[in-house]
Amino acid sequence: MDTNDQYGGHHRTAGRARLVVAAGAAALALSAGFATPLNPAPQQARAADDGGSTLTVAVAQSVDSLSPFLAVRLLSTSIHRLTYEYLTNYDPEDNHVIPGLATKWESSPDKLTWTYTIRSNSTWSDGKKATAEDAAWTFNTMMTDSGAATANGSFVANFEKVTAPSPTQLVIKLKKPQATMTALDVPIVPKHVWEKVDDFSKFNNDKDFPLVGNGPFVLTDYKPDSYVRLKANKDFWRGAPKFDELVFRYYKDQDAAVSALRKGEVSFVAGSPSLTPAQADSLKGEKNIKVNDAPGRRFYALATNPGARTRSGEKMGDGHPSLLDQRVRNALFRAVDRKTVIDKVFQGHAVEGAGYIPPRYAQYFWEPEAGQELAYDPKEAARLLDEAGLKLNSAGKRVGKDGKPIVYRVLCHATDPNDKAIGQYLQEWWGDLGIGVTLNCLDNVTDPWLAGEYDLAFDGWSVNPDPDFVLSIHTCAALPATPEETGATDNFICDRTYDELYDRQLAEYDPDKRAALVKQMESRLYDLGYMNVMAYPNAVEAYRTDQIESITTMPAAAGNIYGQDGYWSWWSAVPADSADGGGDASSTGVVIGIVGGVVVLAGLGVFVALRRRATAEDRE
Repeated sequence: MDTNDQYGGHHRTAGRARLVVAAGAAALALSAGFATPLNPAPQQARAADDGGSTLTVAVAQSVDSLSPFLAVRLLSTSIHRLTYEYLTNYDPEDNHVIPGLATKWESSPDKLTWTYTIRSNSTWSDGKKATAEDAAWTFNTMMTDSGAATANGSFVANFEKVTAPSPTQLVIKLKKPQATMTALDVPIVPKHVWEKVDDFSKFNNDKDFPLVGNGPFVLTDYKPDSYVRLKANKDFWRGAPKFDELVFRYYKDQDAAVSALRKGEVSFVAGSPSLTPAQADSLKGEKNIKVNDAPGRRFYALATNPGARTRSGEKMGDGHPSLLDQRVRNALFRAVDRKTVIDKVFQGHAVEGAGYIPPRYAQYFWEPEAGQELAYDPKEAARLLDEAGLKLNSAGKRVGKDGKPIVYRVLCHATDPNDKAIGQYLQEWWGDLGIGVTLNCLDNVTDPWLAGEYDLAFDGWSVNPDPDFVLSIHTCAALPATPEETGATDNFICDRTYDELYDRQLAEYDPDKRAALVKQMESRLYDLGYMNVMAYPNAVEAYRTDQIESITTMPAAAGNIYGQDGYWSWWSAVPADSADGGGDASSTGVVIGIVGGVVVLAGLGVFVALRRRATAEDRE
C-alpha cells in the first residue's frame, strides 16, 4: 500500500526533473555490533543479549497499530511487511512484480477470475502451515467486516467472491476488471489466530507476544512510542535474515537520533521522513558513517481545504470560503517559488514537483504543458486575486467578501523543519500579495486535519510502484460517511470528472492506456489547484559502516533503504563481522523464482472509509 510514509505510498526523468542521484549504489556498506534499545542508558551498540547481532533503526514516527487491518503509518506497514507475507512482492532491482506467498497466478479470458498458486513451503512461526485458506479468510474478513477493511479495504471493494479450493489454490472473482490484481498489498494473516478476534476495529494486536507471522522476522516485543523488537525468522522460506534481531527505536527529536548514530547507539537513521540537509552534511565525512541520498518515493505538497464535507454533502470544518474559488487557489500557487523551495529548503536534495507521481516511476510521471503550468508569477497571482474579488484595502491587505482581511491558517508538523522553513517563505510571498499567514505547527495534526479545521496544510505521501492508492484518496468515495467518522480521503477532494477517470484506469489492463489515464488524472488534479506538489524529496538517510557490512537499496541503482516496497533492506543486511561477507546483499541476488501467469501492474482499488487513519505524513 502507499503510505503516509506518510510520509506515505512513487517516478522520473524529463524536463525539470533533474534527479539528484545519491551517493550510494545497490549494495551499501555498513558493520556489526548492536545496541539493545530496551536499555534506556546510552551506550555503544553491541551484540544482542543472546550473543547474536542486532540492527537498531532510529525512526521519527511511532506505531499507530500492530494490526494489519488498521495500520496506515509507514513504520507500521513496514513492520507488517517484515512479519507477514503478501501474495506478491516487488523485485528490489527494478520494482517489477515477483512471487510472494503466491508462486504464480493467472486470469480467466475475461479477467474476472484470478487463480493464485500458494506456496507449500511457508510456515507460520507457531509451526502451522500457511495455506490458501489463510489468504481467503483474510480477504473475506475484509469484505464482510468494516473494521477489518479500515486500512486496506480498497483492495477488496471490487471482489465478488474469494475461495480456497485447496491448500495451495486461491480463487478471486471480481465484479468488474481490476488492473491491480498482481499487487494486492495486503498482509495475509493466520486464520487460526485471527478468527478469535471479536472487534477488528479495536483490536491492535499489541498484547500477546511473539506475534504469529510468516515473514522474515517475528515481532517479539513492543512498547508504544518507544520501540519495536523483532527476531529473525530462521524458518523463513526465502532464507533467514543475517541479523538475529531488528529493533526500531522511536525518537521524537531527530537531532537526538542523529546524535545517537554518531555515538553508535543506533545503526541507522531514517529521518522524518528524511534527514535535513544540515544533518546530512554534518554526517558526511564522519568516520564509519555513510549517508545515502537517493531519489525518493514521496511527493511533498501544500494542500488547500476545498470545503470539507461528507459523502452526502454535509459540510464540516471551518476552511476559509475564499479557497473554494479555483482562481484563488491558483493564485496562491503562482506565488510559491518552487526553485527557492528546492534550493534553499531542500538544498538540492529534491526536484521540483507538479504531479502526484514522482519521476522515480517514469511510466506514470507527468509534467504540465507550457501553457498549463502554474509557474511562479507574483504579478499573475495578484491579477487572479483581483479577478476573484479579493481586493486590497487602504492598508494593503486583501479582504474577503465579508470585508475582513484574509489570514490563512497553515497546518504544519512541528517535527518537520521543512514545513516551518517553507511556512516562513509563505508568510513573505503571500504577504507581498496582502494575505496573512498563521503557521499552526502541531505534534499531532491528525485531529484538526480530519475535522477539516484548517485552511491549508503541508502534505506528503509515499507512492508505490502502482499509483492507484494515492489516486484513490482523492475520489468522492473516499470522503467520510459522517462528520464523526474518518474517511479514506486525504484532503476532502471530490470531482466527478476525476472519479470517471479513476474508474477507467482501474479497469484498464493495457499498461500504456492505463498510464495515459493516470496522467490525465494528475493533470485534472493540477488544474483544480487543491494541492500544490512543490517537490519530490530525496530519501536522505544514514547508517554506520562499522555495524552493517552491506544492505540492499530499492531500486538497486540509486534507491532508498527505509520504507521500501518489500522487506529487502532489513532481510538482506549483513553484519560487518559476518562470515558471509555480504555476498547476498546485492539486490540482483535477492529474488528467486519466476512469475507465472498474467502479470499486470501493481496497485490498489477503490479505497473505503477509514475509521482510524493517520494523516498523509504518517502513511506508508
